[in-house]
Amino acid sequence: MGHRKRSQPRRGSLAYSPRGRAKSMEARIRGWPQVDSDEPRLLAHAGYKAGCVQLVSIDDREHTPSHGKQLVTLGTVIATPPITIVGIRGYSSDPNGRHAEFDSFAKDLPKNVQNILKIKTEGTPVDEAEKRLKKIKEIFAIVTTTPLDVNLEMKKPYIFEVKVEGGDIPKQFAFTKDLLGKSVKVDEVFENGTYVDTAAITKGKGWQGVIYRWGAKRKQHKSRKTVREIGSLGPISPQNVMYTVPRAGQTGFHQRIEYDKRIMIMSNTEKEEFRINPDGGFKHFGNVNGDFIVVKGSVPGTYRRLIKLRKQIRNEPKKVVKPNVLEVVI
Repeated sequence: MGHRKRSQPRRGSLAYSPRGRAKSMEARIRGWPQVDSDEPRLLAHAGYKAGCVQLVSIDDREHTPSHGKQLVTLGTVIATPPITIVGIRGYSSDPNGRHAEFDSFAKDLPKNVQNILKIKTEGTPVDEAEKRLKKIKEIFAIVTTTPLDVNLEMKKPYIFEVKVEGGDIPKQFAFTKDLLGKSVKVDEVFENGTYVDTAAITKGKGWQGVIYRWGAKRKQHKSRKTVREIGSLGPISPQNVMYTVPRAGQTGFHQRIEYDKRIMIMSNTEKEEFRINPDGGFKHFGNVNGDFIVVKGSVPGTYRRLIKLRKQIRNEPKKVVKPNVLEVVI
């Protein structure tokens, strides 16, 4: 018999190994960009994926063959209701890592937020937390958003941390203290035309084989009993299956972050600038009411899923150019 070449996964696919199910419906952001500014600001916002549209815009990228011409690109509509600042968290740092030093919460929190935080008091009083700022290295705002704000059935809110950057620690604390109990809109965090990173849980595909999961090549129909399986799992001696060998397993429902998604439209449905809702609303979502953004390209996750929007951490341009969108094709 001739030498049989073993099927291998596509190049670069091992970057996402292992591929297990996400522990939560909410993606976690572990890294934050640095801001060269004296004015503190929030670095993230959140929304819910509504659907997709087509954008007709003028290409403003320099040194491209289509510069100055019309482009038709995919756009993802994300409903972005205001997020509410419910608390402040301060982290200290030592050789063993970060440690939460205090949690200060706003007064008169909604009951659904109180039940999740499981707090019977206000946590650390704001005045007492301010005295501990000498050992604090990072300030985070504790924010909440509820799917009910965009007319979805889920009543349980999402509560997560958003880093505050810019200036020194006392400035960041004072900035977050002024926002306690208030709502922050998406246009107060991002600007139209900026690039953001989107974090979400991808659409679940269930249990899949190696052909679909890893992109391995099908065998010849006369090779062995099976066609959609790997030819060899490894050598006889040593008897071991390496982690690089593609195997069947869970596909989808993974946490993913996609970088550099440009905000093409930032508006409100009450404005008559763009008609964003199709007749009858978006499939599996309905009508978008209130604030929304349209980002260029696709976003991980299925409809109605929470999408976290973070200030871009890579390739930040020197200036923000407002996109010239001519039409939205629904």
